[in-house]
Amino acid sequence: MPRPSAGSHHNDKLHVKKGDTVVVLSGKHRGQTGKVMLALPREAKVVVEGVNLVTKHVKPSATNPTGGIEQREGALHASKVAVVDPETGKATRIRKQIVDGKKVRVAVASGKVID
Repeated sequence: MPRPSAGSHHNDKLHVKKGDTVVVLSGKHRGQTGKVMLALPREAKVVVEGVNLVTKHVKPSATNPTGGIEQREGALHASKVAVVDPETGKATRIRKQIVDGKKVRVAVASGKVID
């Protein structure tokens, strides 16, 4: 089996997944909340709705004949976001627990089940 390169990720798992409500912890978008639209585990990044908007120049095509400049969400590193606690509305860490024979994600702060 070949050895992984220096830049590869050995563990392609994220603490957030698509559909989670998250809050941004650091950077110029700190404090903003939104839903995770896309999770990219290989790059350890997430795309959050309404956060990190970037302008993109789009060439005219059959579906968009005028082209132009559009705003869309850019990816953020997953370590910059935290899941929002369903009880308090603040950022929380998550832990995995077995509830009724099923492995679920639980908010550390309140103990509420997220999944």
